[in-house]
Amino acid sequence: MSGGFDRNRLKMKSLRDRTSKVNSELLAGEIEKGVSATGFVDSLPDILAVRDMRKLAAAIIRAKEKGSARIFMYGGHVIKCGLGPLLVNWIRNGTVSFLATNGAGTIHDVEMALFGETSEDVEAGIADGSFGMWQETGEVYSAALNRSSETRAGLGEALGLEVLERGGNMDISPLAAAAFAGVPVTVHPALGGDIVHPYPSVSWTDLASAAERDFDLLGERICQLSSGVVINAGSAVVMPEVFLKLLTSAINLGHGISDITAASFDMIRQYRPLNNVVFRPSRALGGEGLVITGHHELMLPLLDIFLQAEEARR
Repeated sequence: MSGGFDRNRLKMKSLRDRTSKVNSELLAGEIEKGVSATGFVDSLPDILAVRDMRKLAAAIIRAKEKGSARIFMYGGHVIKCGLGPLLVNWIRNGTVSFLATNGAGTIHDVEMALFGETSEDVEAGIADGSFGMWQETGEVYSAALNRSSETRAGLGEALGLEVLERGGNMDISPLAAAAFAGVPVTVHPALGGDIVHPYPSVSWTDLASAAERDFDLLGERICQLSSGVVINAGSAVVMPEVFLKLLTSAINLGHGISDITAASFDMIRQYRPLNNVVFRPSRALGGEGLVITGHHELMLPLLDIFLQAEEARR
């Protein structure tokens, strides 16, 4: 062959001298019938997302043992996907020490806890102008805002107490379970973005004041994030933006924050969760940044299995 590209002159090396990323020790094993959480996790290939899930589970258990912060931030879709009971369990067993959500996360929580249903047909509601116009949801929200204004509680606490007093199902409501257990839960609404915001009974002044109290409450916990864990699940914009502003404020105020484990759970890879929660903080402050991509209704219960396996090993 003419020219400089002659494949007959390629220099070959032995595969035995190569450093490979995958070997037989990392491969999947058989999943036996009736296997335990530990057996299931041990049967998975120790590669990519499985390895990251193991790292995250270990970080959460370490933080729990040390008393470090375990902050779980989430969007409304996590509740819509049926994961309220899982979050309640995490509140009760200490997997999480702090919860933070957006407005949608509270609306789906309130509707499920008090009325046993949520997630309307938006297209049908747009057609006749009924989308978002729900009396009971507005009544609960207005009462919670009144409570917040009178007691100076944050919006998360006020909503949780409102659900409890109205006899809501605490086993499926993170808001109510957190209020009952004394675990902080904060709410960070985007004004104008939730179905309750057009209601005349909902005071934007009270809403902003309650959200400000929750903003400061989350800020206090972020000041204690060293050696802790922060997870963002299903909030594409609001929680990542709130988190980043509070993180830099905490550092600006002189709080040394280092060695954090930051993770993002979502159905697709989103710019703000990846950069504002995972990559920028972990690179700037030291620690681990992890990204788990997949449906919440699969990935978060899977994390719970990894947590059970990690605790069983200790």
